[in-house]
Amino acid sequence: MSEPVIDRAALAADLERARADFQLLLSSANNLDWKKPTSGTRWTNEQLLFHMVFGYMVVRRLLILVRAFGRLPDGASRSFARLLDAATRPFHAINYYGSCAAALVFNRRRMGKKMDRVIEKLEGSLARESVDAFRRGMHYPRGWDPYFRDYMTLADVYAYPGRHYDHHRRQLTLSAVDESRQPPPQG
Repeated sequence: MSEPVIDRAALAADLERARADFQLLLSSANNLDWKKPTSGTRWTNEQLLFHMVFGYMVVRRLLILVRAFGRLPDGASRSFARLLDAATRPFHAINYYGSCAAALVFNRRRMGKKMDRVIEKLEGSLARESVDAFRRGMHYPRGWDPYFRDYMTLADVYAYPGRHYDHHRRQLTLSAVDESRQPPPQG
């Protein structure tokens, strides 16, 4: 089997890019910004910012799943993904209301530290992954997120939160964030 081409440095740089940008967003928001509605979501800016952190928190759990399912026959993760896809509607409700509730705890004063801790842990696990681990992947519930593909490798899972982050960053309506500072769409 050929060695997978994994650019750990690029994956780590993307994690750091999001961490720095997130801190910039938090520091640039004024008191009126937090409760303003976002563009294209039902969340406020504060709730959406937490949801952006949550995307990185979820990846820590997805890494556990891909490591486990990546060792099983392909049909195991395919069946699991179908089961999760069947629960798409309740998932979206839980995702929305969960972010609303969690933003009360991990609010504007706490979410920056949470983002830093989660990114630090992701960078540590990225550095420790074996080449064999990067060969593995699993099927995902495509209805849950536009950035989930039917089959994702471990490297795809590490790249996922940056795409999710950038998607939602464009929906923020913070006063100090203008179009010139919006990140380019991830490919």
